[in-house]
Amino acid sequence: MAKVSMLAKLVVKDGKGDELIAAFEDLFRQVEAEPGTEVYAMNRSSSDPDVFWFYELYADADALGAHGGSEAMKKAGAVFGPLIAESELIMGTPVRAKGVKV
Repeated sequence: MAKVSMLAKLVVKDGKGDELIAAFEDLFRQVEAEPGTEVYAMNRSSSDPDVFWFYELYADADALGAHGGSEAMKKAGAVFGPLIAESELIMGTPVRAKGVKV
């Protein structure tokens, strides 16, 4: 099965960036225990502290499903909702990379 990648952009409500980082703590603990989640990187924009970029790489579609259906993800939705002003998700299949096997 092919690996699955996702790019996500989250824009938080004014001044809520630090709250979003804190809210991701539980989710990152869950991700550490997910064998099919190969990369889960949170990045903060250097030009706008309310903009975050994520890169996620999963072993396959089943691994993405396990992550998306996890208890931690279900709880996170309720916490993230009031913080996020807008979001965008881009799904893909990685074709070439340095540092990770695709």
